Amino acid sequence: MTLKTKISAQEAMQVKKLFDDCKNVVILAHQSPDGDAIGSTLALWEYLTRKGKNATVIVPNYFPDFLKWMSGADKIVLFERQKSLSYNLLNMADLVCVLDLNMAFRMGEELGRVFTGLRRCKKLMVDHHIEPERKLFDTVISRPECSSTCELLYRLFTAIGAVDHLSLHAAEDIYAGMYTDTGGFSFNSNDPDIFLIVAELLRKGIDKDRIVRNINNFFTADRFRLMGYVLYEKLQVFPELHASIFSLTKEELKRFNYLKGDMEGVVNMPLAIRGHRLSISLREDSEKPLIWVSIRSYDDVSAKDMAARFFNGGGHFNAAGGRLENMTMEQAIDVAKQAIEAFREPLTNPNT
Repeated sequence: MTLKTKISAQEAMQVKKLFDDCKNVVILAHQSPDGDAIGSTLALWEYLTRKGKNATVIVPNYFPDFLKWMSGADKIVLFERQKSLSYNLLNMADLVCVLDLNMAFRMGEELGRVFTGLRRCKKLMVDHHIEPERKLFDTVISRPECSSTCELLYRLFTAIGAVDHLSLHAAEDIYAGMYTDTGGFSFNSNDPDIFLIVAELLRKGIDKDRIVRNINNFFTADRFRLMGYVLYEKLQVFPELHASIFSLTKEELKRFNYLKGDMEGVVNMPLAIRGHRLSISLREDSEKPLIWVSIRSYDDVSAKDMAARFFNGGGHFNAAGGRLENMTMEQAIDVAKQAIEAFREPLTNPNT
């Protein structure tokens, strides 16, 4: 069985030319970067650096500690803490690559504005989210059907003839991104090609068991106490609607010494309740007057549509997110309840 690249010959030629012609490259990802964002940006950074390019990864803000084992993670520039350096790097770049985001606003207001205003560089997007903001880019490689941006990046490397030259570190990064964005290959991962890619990454020498341990076994005892608190004290279950909500205020997060990444995967846990089809997480930001929303669903219950209608967000069909601004947690919970009620039919219809 041969891997289908899903990249046209014209697209491959355009990207290859961008990579061959560039000298100074900046690679960008979205706010609160996850495993797919960090994995894809570092894999591309590794490849371009080995090609002799002056490449730098810039992310808007902190990323979880359980991703810092990746080679090159210590060289990532944090925009919110290193703005002067970030501005200089962006102004010097002849190529800016945007990975794992489809719209500039997902970089954050300031970084998105800086990126949009760049005029002297080529711009490339590689992403798997719907509705890419094509007008801002010279070249767009968008495949929403892909499980992750890391999967798409591997297909792109295959299309441009770069796979044989990928380093072990880049292979590790790609596997980590694929693993995290599919919940350990438990959703959005029925394409047989995904496992052809995993097989090729294994042939390159990755230790997938070690990667999984690095991702899953890096938490503090406080994180487990926080999980217990969420499941015992905060989880609101609506049995008739096969749905649940849990919320955390900044005071509650502080009580459990919250670190970025501590809530990773917790929104999936209520879906283990028999018959459950929807889980909503509401988390208050520690610095800004907003509440972050994560939505996970099963079957034909569209998390993406719910995020767009009620939470100013979007995402994938069964995994989406959004935000509620200038709202108390009680008000946010009311909005979440309204969202669940609005989706009563798909939540309760056994045929969907």
